Amino acid sequence: MPIVWQRHPRYFLLVALVLTATFFLLSPYESPLSTDSTLPARLDRAERVYQRLVASRKDLIQRYGTTSRDIIMFPPDKDPWPAYTVWSFFPPSFDCPHELERIGALGDGGKWACGMSRLEHKPDCIIYTFGMNYETTFEAELLERTRHCQVWGYDYRSNSFGSHIKNNYRAHFFSWGLANFDSHESHNNPKLYTLKTLLQINKHEHIDVLKIDIEGWEFETLSQIIQPYISSGEPLPFGQLIVEIHAWDKKFEDFLPWWEMLEQAGLRPFMNEINLVYQNYNRGKDTDLAEYSFINIKGNNIFISDPQGAPGYSDVK
Repeated sequence: MPIVWQRHPRYFLLVALVLTATFFLLSPYESPLSTDSTLPARLDRAERVYQRLVASRKDLIQRYGTTSRDIIMFPPDKDPWPAYTVWSFFPPSFDCPHELERIGALGDGGKWACGMSRLEHKPDCIIYTFGMNYETTFEAELLERTRHCQVWGYDYRSNSFGSHIKNNYRAHFFSWGLANFDSHESHNNPKLYTLKTLLQINKHEHIDVLKIDIEGWEFETLSQIIQPYISSGEPLPFGQLIVEIHAWDKKFEDFLPWWEMLEQAGLRPFMNEINLVYQNYNRGKDTDLAEYSFINIKGNNIFISDPQGAPGYSDVK
């Protein structure tokens, strides 16, 4: 038989081509030869993959209990094994349609973000960041890499950005906190603001990146931010959400609907990072802190729309 292939190389190539084409046509996966590389197509593929993950989550809940009430956030090391933690039910399986990179320092302060290159020349680029506690390498790098981004920082525990940001006219700091209610009269200390109120004060309609680390208040605060948009059907006023989740004393039956609220509003997790530094000095305790990065797939923000249709790019080609 090898002699036949040597004598008829064209025949061999034809057979190989037919077999390869047959494989791709019959394969349950998409052929790379026919993959649409446009941004809408990449988002569509990522969403289909993510919805399979949502179905798998329901199956896993059924496997370890009939309802979410039966799931323990951080189960003990005993039957039923394996002892999956809450984070096993919520993997960041949405594929970032742009470059995925960690912005800022390794360790505390740095964050995982998607497509920051799309902000480099974006007019009216707005970044809100809450709870930095002087760890501002993320904010400093975005200021350095972009031409127009304005960074608005809030932390009632601090009186300035960290040492990485000095005298930058595009950086604005206030010793205020983010909350699910307004409490900022002269006698209030600390002064707390809702995101809606801050947007009104700053005359902003859209935030490109919203970063939140508010020590457990993210549950009530994000619910207060997001629920009105779900009710109205309007897209959230931000393109990307980076949040540290503090699952202290949370029950799975409460955590699940909160997470599903994020999903209903269009937020899709593309990266997470368990806070192992916290775990290292809390040995023997639960691994209940995790950073998650989400992209908003609703509306026409810069991460899901090409510049002509995204906020801040109406007059730019």
